[in-house]
Amino acid sequence: MFKKIAIFLEMIKFEHTLFALPFAFMGSILGSVVVHHHLPSWAQIGWILLAMVGARTAAMSLNRLIDAAIDKKNPRTEGRAIPAGLLKIGEVVLFTIVSFGLLFWAAAELEPLAMRLLPIAVFFLVFYSYTKRFTWLCHVVLGLTIALAPLGGWVAVTNSADWSAIVFYLTVAFWTAGFDIIYACQDYEFDKSQGLHSIPVRFGLKGALWIARGFHILTAIGFISLYLMTDLSWMYFAGMIIAYAILFYEHKLVKPHDLSKVNTAFFSMNGILSVVVFVFTFLDLVVFH
Repeated sequence: MFKKIAIFLEMIKFEHTLFALPFAFMGSILGSVVVHHHLPSWAQIGWILLAMVGARTAAMSLNRLIDAAIDKKNPRTEGRAIPAGLLKIGEVVLFTIVSFGLLFWAAAELEPLAMRLLPIAVFFLVFYSYTKRFTWLCHVVLGLTIALAPLGGWVAVTNSADWSAIVFYLTVAFWTAGFDIIYACQDYEFDKSQGLHSIPVRFGLKGALWIARGFHILTAIGFISLYLMTDLSWMYFAGMIIAYAILFYEHKLVKPHDLSKVNTAFFSMNGILSVVVFVFTFLDLVVFH
């Protein structure tokens, strides 16, 4: 049983929860301070953590189930748990059901609006995995899906979503879409051969990387807008400078003729960025506020 769980956690890349979780916590803390002028409770933070674990686990499990046939054909992904026969379809379905149950349980313990908006979140969690079959905007859909983490954190403690929350949502959406485009570059040849859709397939590797840069410029504008729309101070702004440097370095690592550092750009740089933004926001609101 423990071996199966270990394989399952590796399959869904559980450690990549780090991408969205800091932004979920940031949304809850910033939203609570902006709307209620105090920090969220530890109980609220705990339920948000459980909701995030449930949502991401369910989403990645579904993605692996829906893409199992495609993953088996792709040399890069043929070793994943389902194509390799390490996990059975029924086992992954069971994990998915349990994960959705955890998400619903946690959402029910938070503000009512979180529960009312949950069907929209579930729709995006399921819908995303099908998008590369018919649209090159699949990266944008993924961004809009993952960005539900900070928006959900905000709604979970405030029972509302003002313009600051929407700007934060779109900022994280463009950040996610941008780095997903970079990640998709490594599957350019395979996706093209299989008739799958992506921005690299539609616009070529060079065009795709320029679009990713454009999305991350919008991310930078979004973070600055959040600074101007709230009472965040110099500490948050300092974190933004570091975040921008990380984004710049991320794009320096990847070139159309050299994709050898895609994993470094995708996994390392973006994990660091999300933590940096959260830590400096936390210090701003909790220590220096």
